[in-house]
Amino acid sequence: MAAQTSAETRVFRCLSDNIGVLVRDPATGACAAIDVPDAAAVKQALAEAGWTLTDILVTHKHADHVQGIPELVAATGARVVAPAKGPAIEGVAQTVAEGDTVRVGDLVGEVWETPGHCEDHVTFHFAGAGLLFPGDVLFPMGCGRVFGEGYDDLWRALTRIAALPDDTVAHCGHDYTRANARFALAADPDNAALQARAREAEEKAQAGVLFGSTTVGAEKATNPFVRATEPALARAVNLEGRPANEVFRALREWKNRF
Repeated sequence: MAAQTSAETRVFRCLSDNIGVLVRDPATGACAAIDVPDAAAVKQALAEAGWTLTDILVTHKHADHVQGIPELVAATGARVVAPAKGPAIEGVAQTVAEGDTVRVGDLVGEVWETPGHCEDHVTFHFAGAGLLFPGDVLFPMGCGRVFGEGYDDLWRALTRIAALPDDTVAHCGHDYTRANARFALAADPDNAALQARAREAEEKAQAGVLFGSTTVGAEKATNPFVRATEPALARAVNLEGRPANEVFRALREWKNRF
């Protein structure tokens, strides 16, 4: 196991339901934004923390994750790291693919190619800091919509995430938690841990509190998409005894209609 390194994070709302994330290495002061849905929100978070942006790590090139990059680069001179696949982004300093590494000061992250939501999606895993930045692959009690036919790809990505230590903290790309909880309860109604977490989601939504961060252990206990190996989820989509990837696809297609 990699030696533990300390990291500081700030999570904040961007646009209506996007999540902005900053990760900082306290040893060097280097700081990265994970995607830039809205440059103004990122600049405000930096100012409130007193941090200086050095890097931007792009999980995927959907507009709501990259549209703020030009303004933020102009304001900060940050170095942009983006997936090698998919459409080009002007001014990218480094393109990355499976097995590459990224650095934020002394923090070292591994790049995973995690297609399914879209072809170019990558996830950044900072194992030493116990941090995961899955973009739109994973949400609390949910996962991203599949554009195209990448259901098996997204299932493999979720399986890979589920193999991480339970205390790995994931900062996700959107707060869809209240809607995800309602669907999860429809698919897995007898899950006591899920019932408690759905109540938490309602309470946070009522209080206006952002709910876009989670742990691998919490998702293994409450996320129907991660739990597609469980008999209860197979029964929910009338696929008892069928492979988990088929159960996952049926669940995701049901969620699309939910």
